[in-house]
Amino acid sequence: MAEVMPEPETIDLDGFVLRIVRGGRTAGVPILLTSPWPQSLYAFRKVWSQFAELGPLIAVDLPGFGRSDANPMALSPAGMGAFIIRLLDRMGIGRCHAVGPDVGTAALLFAAHDAPDLFATITIGSGGTDMGLVGERLRGIIEAPVEALDVGEDAGVVVEVIKALGATEPSAEVMEDYRLSSADGRYREAAEYVRAYPRDLPALQSFAHEIETPVLVISGENDPLVPPANGELLQRILPHCRHVVVNAGHFVWEDASTEYANLVANWIRSDGDLD
Repeated sequence: MAEVMPEPETIDLDGFVLRIVRGGRTAGVPILLTSPWPQSLYAFRKVWSQFAELGPLIAVDLPGFGRSDANPMALSPAGMGAFIIRLLDRMGIGRCHAVGPDVGTAALLFAAHDAPDLFATITIGSGGTDMGLVGERLRGIIEAPVEALDVGEDAGVVVEVIKALGATEPSAEVMEDYRLSSADGRYREAAEYVRAYPRDLPALQSFAHEIETPVLVISGENDPLVPPANGELLQRILPHCRHVVVNAGHFVWEDASTEYANLVANWIRSDGDLD
């Protein structure tokens, strides 16, 4: 992993330890990358070098995801949106391009609504936007009894799920990082974020028309967890939104990494120009 991305470091925020990776150019508008679930910030390893040409990069394992501590106050879309605002302030970033696939989708929209000046553009997708549109497997996680979310201390079942959902298999080193991201009860903690969808997604829909930030939504055509209909909804309710469907499953950023990187890079370079 080190040959593709710089070594991670940790910082303290709100008394919790966060894992981050920094790199890219020293000049330009910073680019914030938030990790998807149940992966980690190493999900960006295939697109890192191309993003690094655009400006300073900061990849973060959100609280409770990847290898960062779980902060109960952040384990919901609304709470995570507030956390992202605090994180940018802590890092001295007054404006950024934000890329947050999967669980970053709703969180970044909450953040952009509450602090619009912080975001030049946003790229999201593969994240639930309406309970009626999520896939059966994700709905099962959201509605299951808490005890049903026990994946075992070694989280081996999560590794098998990642293998089943992905078109390509990560290296053993990356997969081990993914496994550790869910081990020792971490999967159950992280699941609290999506289990807040029934409360927070209707709120998101109610204020989406007020979000002025240009938003690119990238969906996987064959995503069984979050079908493209979730992105289509955002295109209808966000004022400045482009929705692109890519021939991939859920892990678009890995399985269609070249197309994903090109879409994001062009979006950032154009400052979200919809024309």
